[in-house]
Amino acid sequence: MDVSGLVWAGTLVVLTGILLVDLLIIGRRPHEPSVRESSLWVGFYVALALIFGAGVWLASGARAAGEFYTGWLTEYSLSVDNLFVFVIIMARFGVPRKYQQKVLLIGIVLALVMRGGFIAAGAALISQFSWVFYIFGAFLIYTAINLARQGEPDEDEFSENVLIRWSRRALPISRDYDGAKMTTRSPNGKRMFTPMLIVMIAIGTTDLIFALDSIPAIFGITQEPYLVFTANVFALMGLRQLYFLLGGLLERLIYLSYGLAVVLGFIGVKLVLEALAENNLPFVNGGEHVSWAPHIPIWLSLTVILGTLAVATVASLVKSSRDRRRLLADARR
Repeated sequence: MDVSGLVWAGTLVVLTGILLVDLLIIGRRPHEPSVRESSLWVGFYVALALIFGAGVWLASGARAAGEFYTGWLTEYSLSVDNLFVFVIIMARFGVPRKYQQKVLLIGIVLALVMRGGFIAAGAALISQFSWVFYIFGAFLIYTAINLARQGEPDEDEFSENVLIRWSRRALPISRDYDGAKMTTRSPNGKRMFTPMLIVMIAIGTTDLIFALDSIPAIFGITQEPYLVFTANVFALMGLRQLYFLLGGLLERLIYLSYGLAVVLGFIGVKLVLEALAENNLPFVNGGEHVSWAPHIPIWLSLTVILGTLAVATVASLVKSSRDRRRLLADARR
């Protein structure tokens, strides 16, 4: 897929414009969006991704479009998993609901910047060293095993990282929020940071950790930097509204982590197989390509990912409904 500098520039301008619109909406009127507002925005961003994929199909063919859709779906599902941690952070630091939009949007901007850096570094490594796929694949398999063991995080398991603890000790932090501001003045006029700064640090470091999982995952689907970048951007756009749309539904997706573990494990195995097929490491098969390593086509990857996420979602909703009925029955006794 040959992407010109003009196409890159045009894409960046359009996506930045959409992001600025989001910033203006929040800056002018901080509020908790309604279900209708959130639904319209999420639908708009999903439609935008589908239209973009259709454009990729027309410009570069079905394979490139399939890679974009599969990458976008994978990143979108991983982004939904991010929301569990965002919910915990918001609850842990008592962020008022009407200011959570700003926190989420800044978190999304930070995630875009971090992922942009990781994508550039990953693309450079892959172009020079094909054995990087071994590392990416092993990391994803390791992450999948850990995710399956731990399940979804809860508030009791959330622990503040080193940067948050250092910020609490080293910086003057006020006890209360001052709207969505990062700084405020104490009663004696001293300039202080608000707890909003700590929340931003927590969101930013969380974004960094999730980027370490998501970037190798999408490079297991496509090695085209343009598709990797746009799939990530479209997966993150609308995440703010999705946070408010899902609301309590997140608590019902109890098997989502297991579904994501299967997805990450599948992509990890796919990466290792591709590394074997392109092998040039002297201590693996004498430095020769491994002929038996199969190539997993994009249609199969998309089918596995879609099927796994669908099963995990349906199983979660069935299980949570049964548990709710059981609790109601016990309460009536």
